Amino acid sequence: MSDETTPAPDETPTEPLSQADIEAERQRQQGLTPPEEDGTRKIGQDYQPALTLRRSAQGFAAAALRDIGRVREANQDCALATIMTLPREGSDVAVGLFIVADGMGGHQGGEVASRLAVQTVFTSVLERLVLPVIEDGLIEALQPLMIEAVQEANAAIWREAQATGSDMGTTCTAALVIGNGLYIAHVGDSRCYVYEPGGLRLLTTDHSTVGRLIALGQLDPEEARDHPLRNQLYRTVGQQPQIAVDFVYHQLTNCSHLVLCSDGLWSLVEEQAIEQALRHSPWPHDVCRELIALANLAGGDDNISAVVVSLPLDEA
Repeated sequence: MSDETTPAPDETPTEPLSQADIEAERQRQQGLTPPEEDGTRKIGQDYQPALTLRRSAQGFAAAALRDIGRVREANQDCALATIMTLPREGSDVAVGLFIVADGMGGHQGGEVASRLAVQTVFTSVLERLVLPVIEDGLIEALQPLMIEAVQEANAAIWREAQATGSDMGTTCTAALVIGNGLYIAHVGDSRCYVYEPGGLRLLTTDHSTVGRLIALGQLDPEEARDHPLRNQLYRTVGQQPQIAVDFVYHQLTNCSHLVLCSDGLWSLVEEQAIEQALRHSPWPHDVCRELIALANLAGGDDNISAVVVSLPLDEA
């Protein structure tokens, strides 16, 4: 008779669980099934996804619309709005680029100038900022990048004007959003506003005779709308071989919206009406349509361009 005894069923020795067994048990408890041969995994009936900790009251969105107005025979405005999420190692980067250009110099000249301005600024930012970020390169200093983008547009329009014998030119207001930073390059009298808790705030300066009078304290801003010299610009893009470009940096911490527009909008629609339009709809496209309708109702005596950007806001 052997001295060895057979263990009772509940005393059968067991080997320690392997790491694979532990992971399989964790997935079973979470309602996940083992992966299929192709690597995909079915979700079990008991699986409950984690709830989002913070919900958004408003997201990062934008729209750009333009209208010929009620008087002009051609539309010499050009507008662009684009939002990109750029992949980077570590964390992605959200970037928005928004441009309004109001052309001048006759039927063909103004259209060509404004379109060249938008194309050149967009291409310059794409080549010097967007592509390097995708490739995990260093982000350039943004002030010279934006200024030089508008200066490149100036050179392109100047060359075209010299080749065609035209006096074409354009305004150009370009706004770049990265995180909480707003970087503006500006020439002319198109405008960029931010909408803050205290109301609409103008960030750009009009390069016009009227704008200079306002800056000198010799004219009230409300009188600018009807002033006979309000369309007389002393600085434009493309009408001189070299151009000075205004640069503005602004923190967007307390801002809910951006508005870029040509003078065909701001000269006819009061700031209070722009604020009301921003409150009427969460959708930038609808706000653009309302602003253009308001400008046309006020006479529509010029081309009208509007870019509206909603900035991310978390629910309180």
